[in-house]
Amino acid sequence: MLDISSVKGFEWDSGNSKKNWTKHNVTDEECEQIFFHLPLLIQEDALHSTKEPRWYALGKTHTDRFLFLSFTIRGALLRIISARAMSRKERHSYEQA
Repeated sequence: MLDISSVKGFEWDSGNSKKNWTKHNVTDEECEQIFFHLPLLIQEDALHSTKEPRWYALGKTHTDRFLFLSFTIRGALLRIISARAMSRKERHSYEQA
Protein backbone atom coordinates (compact mmCIF):
# COMPACT_ATOMS: atom_id res chain seq x y z
CA MET A 1 0.00 0.00 0.00
CA LEU A 2 1.22 3.45 -0.86
CA ASP A 3 1.82 5.83 2.05
CA ILE A 4 0.80 9.33 0.94
CA SER A 5 1.50 10.94 4.32
CA SER A 6 4.74 12.49 3.00
CA VAL A 7 2.94 14.23 0.12
CA LYS A 8 3.05 18.01 0.61
CA GLY A 9 0.81 19.13 -2.23
CA PHE A 10 -0.26 18.70 -5.83
CA GLU A 11 1.53 19.31 -9.11
CA TRP A 12 -0.66 20.15 -12.09
CA ASP A 13 0.04 19.73 -15.78
CA SER A 14 -2.10 22.14 -17.81
CA GLY A 15 -2.67 19.54 -20.54
CA ASN A 16 -3.94 16.92 -18.09
CA SER A 17 -6.10 19.46 -16.27
CA LYS A 18 -7.67 20.61 -19.52
CA LYS A 19 -8.24 17.02 -20.67
CA ASN A 20 -9.87 16.06 -17.36
CA TRP A 21 -12.26 19.00 -17.68
CA THR A 22 -13.09 18.80 -21.39
CA LYS A 23 -13.46 15.01 -21.59
CA HIS A 24 -14.84 14.20 -18.14
CA ASN A 25 -15.99 17.47 -16.50
CA VAL A 26 -13.65 16.90 -13.53
CA THR A 27 -11.94 19.91 -11.96
CA ASP A 28 -8.53 20.03 -10.29
CA GLU A 29 -10.26 20.86 -7.00
CA GLU A 30 -12.42 17.75 -7.21
CA CYS A 31 -9.32 15.63 -7.82
CA GLU A 32 -7.66 17.03 -4.70
CA GLN A 33 -10.78 16.54 -2.58
CA ILE A 34 -10.84 12.74 -2.85
CA PHE A 35 -7.60 12.53 -0.85
CA PHE A 36 -9.40 14.06 2.15
CA HIS A 37 -12.37 11.65 2.32
CA LEU A 38 -12.62 8.07 3.50
CA PRO A 39 -12.68 5.53 2.21
CA LEU A 40 -9.86 6.24 -0.20
CA LEU A 41 -8.83 3.17 -2.15
CA ILE A 42 -5.38 3.24 -3.75
CA GLN A 43 -3.88 0.47 -5.87
CA GLU A 44 -0.66 0.21 -7.83
CA ASP A 45 -1.08 0.56 -11.60
CA ALA A 46 1.60 -1.91 -12.69
CA LEU A 47 0.45 -1.87 -16.32
CA HIS A 48 1.22 1.87 -16.66
CA SER A 49 4.27 2.00 -14.37
CA THR A 50 6.94 1.41 -17.01
CA LYS A 51 8.54 4.90 -16.88
CA GLU A 52 7.59 5.87 -13.32
CA PRO A 53 5.47 4.33 -10.55
CA ARG A 54 1.77 5.02 -11.03
CA TRP A 55 -1.28 4.36 -8.93
CA TYR A 56 -4.99 4.73 -9.23
CA ALA A 57 -7.40 5.92 -6.58
CA LEU A 58 -11.11 5.59 -5.98
CA GLY A 59 -12.64 8.29 -3.82
CA LYS A 60 -15.35 10.88 -3.45
CA THR A 61 -15.48 14.67 -3.49
CA HIS A 62 -17.04 17.07 -0.96
CA THR A 63 -20.27 16.79 -2.97
CA ASP A 64 -20.17 12.95 -2.98
CA ARG A 65 -19.09 12.68 -6.61
CA PHE A 66 -17.34 9.33 -7.08
CA LEU A 67 -14.08 9.63 -9.03
CA PHE A 68 -11.36 7.40 -10.46
CA LEU A 69 -7.90 9.02 -10.62
CA SER A 70 -4.62 7.92 -12.11
CA PHE A 71 -1.60 9.57 -10.50
CA THR A 72 2.10 9.50 -9.75
CA ILE A 73 4.23 11.06 -7.05
CA ARG A 74 7.19 13.24 -7.96
CA GLY A 75 9.25 14.24 -4.97
CA ALA A 76 6.74 15.41 -2.37
CA LEU A 77 4.05 16.30 -4.91
CA LEU A 78 1.16 14.21 -6.15
CA ARG A 79 0.57 14.64 -9.90
CA ILE A 80 -2.82 13.74 -11.33
CA ILE A 81 -2.53 12.08 -14.74
CA SER A 82 -6.21 11.50 -15.47
CA ALA A 83 -9.57 11.75 -13.73
CA ARG A 84 -13.08 10.59 -14.55
CA ALA A 85 -16.27 9.38 -12.91
CA MET A 86 -16.08 5.85 -11.51
CA SER A 87 -17.50 3.05 -13.60
CA ARG A 88 -20.34 0.99 -12.14
CA LYS A 89 -17.91 -1.83 -11.25
CA GLU A 90 -15.46 0.62 -9.61
CA ARG A 91 -18.25 2.21 -7.60
CA HIS A 92 -19.40 -1.19 -6.39
CA SER A 93 -15.83 -1.97 -5.22
CA TYR A 94 -15.62 1.41 -3.53
CA GLU A 95 -18.94 1.00 -1.74
CA GLN A 96 -17.85 -2.44 -0.49
CA ALA A 97 -14.92 -0.75 1.28
